Amino acid sequence: MKIRLRLKEILAEKGISQRELARMMGIRHPTINHLCSDNVDRVYIRTLEQICEALNITVDQLIVSVEDDDSTAKESS
Repeated sequence: MKIRLRLKEILAEKGISQRELARMMGIRHPTINHLCSDNVDRVYIRTLEQICEALNITVDQLIVSVEDDDSTAKESS
């Protein structure tokens, strides 16, 4: 199982741009851009906390688990 950030979807739901979130949090826009991508392999807990505070959401709204295609393929072999 893998985990994924729903940041891109949440920003769209709230009508907030990545740049606006970066300004709200006082961090660089490329950092938010990376966190909105599907290539996130690590993130600081404090950054997750700041995102949740800025967007007024809980961490379980931000992070979801997804099936790992590799583990599914291995299990069926």
